Amino acid sequence: MEGLLPRLPGRVAMTEAHLLGIRHHGPGSARAVRRTIEKLGPDLILVEGPPEADGLLSLVGDSGMRPPVALLGYVADDPSRCAFWPFATFSPEWQAIQYGLANGIPVRFCDLPAAHSLAAPAEPETPAADQVRQDPLSALANAAGYDDPERWWDDVIEHRLDDATPFTVIAEAMTEVRSATQLPGSHNGDASREAYMRGTLRAARRAGHRKVAVVCGAWHVPALADPLPPASHDAKLLRGLPKVKVTMTWVPWTHGRLAADTGYRAGVTSPGWYHHLFTAERQVLESWFVTVARLLRQEGQPVSSAHLIEAVRLAQTLATLRGRPLAGLAEVTEATHAVICDGDDVRLALVHRKVVIGERLGTVPAGTPAIPLQRDLDSLQRRLRLKPDPTERALDLDLRSATDAERSRLLHRLRVLGVAWGEPTSGEARNKGTFRESWRLSWKPEYPVSLIEASRYGTTVASAATARVREAADTARTLAHVTGLVEQSLLADLPEALPSVLTALGTRAALDTDVNHLADALPPLARTLRYGDVRSTDTGAIRTVTADLVVRICVGLPVAVSGLADDAARDLIRRIDAVHGAIGLLDDDELRDRWLNTLNMVAPRTDLAGPLAGRLSRLLYDAERLAGEKTARRLGLVLTTGVSPDHAAGWIEGFFSGGGLLLLHDEDLLRVIDQWLSAIPADHFVEVLPLLRRTFGTFSAPERRSIGERVAQGLATTSRAASKVDNLDHERAAPVVATITRLLGLEVASS
Repeated sequence: MEGLLPRLPGRVAMTEAHLLGIRHHGPGSARAVRRTIEKLGPDLILVEGPPEADGLLSLVGDSGMRPPVALLGYVADDPSRCAFWPFATFSPEWQAIQYGLANGIPVRFCDLPAAHSLAAPAEPETPAADQVRQDPLSALANAAGYDDPERWWDDVIEHRLDDATPFTVIAEAMTEVRSATQLPGSHNGDASREAYMRGTLRAARRAGHRKVAVVCGAWHVPALADPLPPASHDAKLLRGLPKVKVTMTWVPWTHGRLAADTGYRAGVTSPGWYHHLFTAERQVLESWFVTVARLLRQEGQPVSSAHLIEAVRLAQTLATLRGRPLAGLAEVTEATHAVICDGDDVRLALVHRKVVIGERLGTVPAGTPAIPLQRDLDSLQRRLRLKPDPTERALDLDLRSATDAERSRLLHRLRVLGVAWGEPTSGEARNKGTFRESWRLSWKPEYPVSLIEASRYGTTVASAATARVREAADTARTLAHVTGLVEQSLLADLPEALPSVLTALGTRAALDTDVNHLADALPPLARTLRYGDVRSTDTGAIRTVTADLVVRICVGLPVAVSGLADDAARDLIRRIDAVHGAIGLLDDDELRDRWLNTLNMVAPRTDLAGPLAGRLSRLLYDAERLAGEKTARRLGLVLTTGVSPDHAAGWIEGFFSGGGLLLLHDEDLLRVIDQWLSAIPADHFVEVLPLLRRTFGTFSAPERRSIGERVAQGLATTSRAASKVDNLDHERAAPVVATITRLLGLEVASS
């Protein structure tokens, strides 16, 4: 220990307050804190954290409390202003709290109240000082001869399994680092925080406590050491701080949210590895590689005992070569990559995500303070057997099942409230109008905050979702937004919200004459009607509005298609395709006939952009409103010499968008296109080639290959037909035919 930490002058005095400077999430720090407190036998334990949560500390000893968990503090009238204080099993503060509760020692939080920290605006940062404040380990690592501060701290603290207690030396080191930064007092609110901590220490002494253990970030230790500044000095720093009303509770957390790459300032790079270091009593490396092997075997990857033995040997050898007391994450990762994963980066990434980071989700006791909306959701999750899980998983629902139908309603209602616990998969979009839904579930620790924000709408998921939809209907700015609310109301089964939404829908639809807006609004309504059949919902009013939209689109389309450039035409094509698909869902022959008649009227116009004209003709062809010979004739007219190659290429792009199967089944169309391509002048072909590549490049490779073979067969057929011309001299042609037949290795049939 002494050789790894730089020796610095001026030991910090340790009197009644035993200052245990720690890293907020570290197994070695947690182990050292536990041992030190056991030896000290303090009569009070102070832990860095918001004092408003003192009343929640007793829950730590509940059997239902399993870390990782976090204290959540939020402003009562603005839940979006909130903060989390996470704890893991390997957090030193958690171990101190658990020990105090188990041994009857009072435990208190001693940091600046959240009422002040959540009210204060962010202070401007001083870049040079802030760099040292965020990573004082760099300075210490450099002084000890390390180029990697994480590796230095792991070697000195986190990887040590002996009985060393490094807190005195840490205090000395931090004193030197703070003095070297020459900061004006402290930084980023530290002055106020440390003033409050000192006030808490003074209060403990006045209350008669003689041996106080203070567990705080190592950076703060020098500011809390004796002699303390006068109380008037700290009172001046705390005077006039802004204050808000704050509510505190415990919420589940995940190892993933403890990771540094999530943006968490006190995060660690490997929560899963640290958890293993703290909980593994012996054979740390061996048990770690067993966990890795178990994961890969579950994924169908072969991992033998020999792999594990060699991985342990390699990790230990690398640690010895690098002078480390124990193989760290770097050595373990290299051994995993080289031996167990056979150099495969994909398998290593899986190990990193599921083992090094980990997907552990904590739990909080049933008696934890919670808003009524959260309690209602907890009850629904238990009844429907939908356990929150940070691991992404698929969920297939059969809406004919009462339980699955209720699960679907819950997931849709939560999405209305901004809690995207479930995301519909692409398969769900294809299954619209059927009895099945497909979801992908993944619970995020921040969802409790979203529930708190949504609690202003109601005390249950159903009532809150209903109120949220009503509010959205009143404030909706576009017709498409309102129709989306109609779909949401039906999917989430919010019948009490539908009248407000339908009123807003009728108003918006009557005032909006833009065909683009009307086209965007139709698909959600069509899907709503199809789902209404599945969910036994009365959709009569929706059907009336939908039919009116179709009629208005048909009336406005002839005007909307005029004079469009190709890019604008492609945007309109996207909307026309959506309307065409939506009308197909309606199962209304009258509306379908009206729509197809409108397309049939518009498609032959000469003022249409090429892609638009081609797409309308394709829709009519697929609907059997444009016969094959008529389609070929129309295509032939477009592909004549007098038509601009750009316009012709755009027409082809619109007609064949979506695939080339049509050319495989209609030889007349294929022949017309082949003849047109052959007739394009060389100087124009170079110009039109990029447009053609944009169209034919979207065809799949098998489609392109089959089209090429079909063209070749067509040419061969033409040659055979030419051989039947009456004026052909068969006698003169016979030697040529015989020679070519021999060259091709074919036998000449006897005449």
